[in-house]
Amino acid sequence: MIDLVAGIKGMFLANKKQDDQIKTFITYNKGRDWRLLQAPSSDLHGNSIHCILPYCSLHLHLHVSANPYTSGNIASKESAPGIIVASGSIGAELTSSNVSMFITSDAGNTWRQIFDEEYSVLYLDQGGALVAIRHTPLPIRHLWLSFDEGRVWNKYSFTSSPLFVDGVLGEPGEETLIMTIFGHVSHRSEWQLVKIDFRSIFNRRCTEADYQTWHLHNQGEPCLMGVKRIYRKLKPIARCVMGKTYSVTMTSDPCDCTESDFECDYGYERRTDGRCTPAFWFQPSSMSRSCTTGHTFLNSTGYRKVVSNNCTAGVVDLYTARRLPCPSQAPKGLHLVTSEGKLTALLSHNVTFLVFLEQGDGSRTSITVDFGDGNAITYSNVSSIEDGIKHIYKNVGIYRVSAMAENGLGSETAVLFLHVTCQLEYIHLSAPFVAVKNKEVNLTAVLWPSQVGTVTYIWWFGNNSEPVITLEGSVAFTFPREGVNIVTVKTIAIHEYFKSHLLAFSSNLDDHNPDVAEWRLDVSRVIKNSMVQLLELVLGALNQNQVQFTLRPGVQITVYAAHLSAAPLVDTSENHSSSAMLMLLSVVVVGLAVFLIYKFKRKIPGLHLYAAMQDEKEQEMIRSPVSPTESTPSCSSQRELLTSPEPLDTEVNTQPIGESLLP
Repeated sequence: MIDLVAGIKGMFLANKKQDDQIKTFITYNKGRDWRLLQAPSSDLHGNSIHCILPYCSLHLHLHVSANPYTSGNIASKESAPGIIVASGSIGAELTSSNVSMFITSDAGNTWRQIFDEEYSVLYLDQGGALVAIRHTPLPIRHLWLSFDEGRVWNKYSFTSSPLFVDGVLGEPGEETLIMTIFGHVSHRSEWQLVKIDFRSIFNRRCTEADYQTWHLHNQGEPCLMGVKRIYRKLKPIARCVMGKTYSVTMTSDPCDCTESDFECDYGYERRTDGRCTPAFWFQPSSMSRSCTTGHTFLNSTGYRKVVSNNCTAGVVDLYTARRLPCPSQAPKGLHLVTSEGKLTALLSHNVTFLVFLEQGDGSRTSITVDFGDGNAITYSNVSSIEDGIKHIYKNVGIYRVSAMAENGLGSETAVLFLHVTCQLEYIHLSAPFVAVKNKEVNLTAVLWPSQVGTVTYIWWFGNNSEPVITLEGSVAFTFPREGVNIVTVKTIAIHEYFKSHLLAFSSNLDDHNPDVAEWRLDVSRVIKNSMVQLLELVLGALNQNQVQFTLRPGVQITVYAAHLSAAPLVDTSENHSSSAMLMLLSVVVVGLAVFLIYKFKRKIPGLHLYAAMQDEKEQEMIRSPVSPTESTPSCSSQRELLTSPEPLDTEVNTQPIGESLLP
């Protein structure tokens, strides 16, 4: 619970739980420093109170009344700065027993006990007089009035018959001298209103001789919130009416700044020795990472002036944040992507590469982009390639594209693999017109254009329902019987769509990162092993017939890992790379899907079919600033095809392409 003390800027009272005890603290600089309240030296009857800080102190109930007709446990007024009335207790912690009323007239530096029970206190005549009514369930007929800030209380009778008091109201305005008490004579009676006019008690208006100056301070320190404040208050011995013309005249003079005028800046914590040091979660160097060379940033000293503090000079330069130029940084967080976010491109079409740098001096960092086809280009800074880098590939294949950012402090590299493809237009089947029974004959499929990327060939011989699947454009086959045989070849041009995902590590890995290349390789091996285990789970699900779908009501189709042996699908020579093996796995899966579609959908055995994947919608031709504009091999077909709605889908179209009749 926190209470703002009215009339004094930056002063608060707060109850805080400390060591399972509720204690009251006070601050004069908006919470920069807190201290316990010194208990009164004597009680209401003049007996000495032995209360030694920090083991014993004064604790206050800071609750504000929810009932507008009764005062809360604490009261202060703008027109009476320095006067605070509150209920509380003295001891090691705040308690609800042995509650008394306490008052301070010097803004919490010293306190006096005024009642040994709870009372409601009302300010009259802008704090020139205080009225107190006892909190009790019993009927009462007296109130207490003080003209000297609670030092002496006079007892007055406000009714001839005892009244159960329900609430007290003051007339509108700080200068009021009229109050209303309402209650009831008995539990069955109606409300009774008693209006009290205190003007008859005063016989004159206050003059300048009735006022004195009061210096606000904190245990003798006059500079609070950066200024010295002097207030105009009524003398305790004066018994006069201040009225509407009274104003709290205040003068203030600025003070020189000291360490107490500064609090800990964001990310810093105050230690037991009073110094502000970075918190365990905060890295001061991170404040300069977001700025670029040529700009400036505020380098915090760990301190900042308390809000609304008006101190000047002094130690301002020592504790105020300094504006420094942004430091040069080594490149970090280099990203290389295509403008469309894909890892596929069409032959002879412009490909736009985008390069991003998260950290580093972009204006002084050179960028080298190697397109993987023997061409490379270098730029003097990152800002010069904000619109991207365009390049045209002349051959189908998978290219390793790399970008390297480098300045005098270090370098950073990013890599992507781009699959350049071309649309298959038609296929021609080359075969002899006559073959000898039980003698092997060679059949060859010729593609146009020949550079179409990865292709799977599916062969049907005669009325065989089982196809022969190969990765090569030729196959040897032996016909077991005489007669006319129909040979049908279907090709699947695989345009591989990739979806890349950046992997990130939890921050605790940085604490154990030795920044050694071999260490990073070891981490990558662990990741690869984990990915292999996930692949094994997928294959296990297929082998256990857990992958199913409904073809039509009542027809449930199960997908399983097939093991075909009709033709060799894998070339185990050492010339094949791991990326080729991955493409081969994709080919097998797509080939199996086409086989199932063909098996259930073909209408007559003599239908001549081929398959070609739909290409992406034709892109606009853009002249590349990097590659020469000479003519390059390209697909002859410029027909516009439908774009696949999902980047990971592979659509298959069928139409007759080539055949050969063998008698």
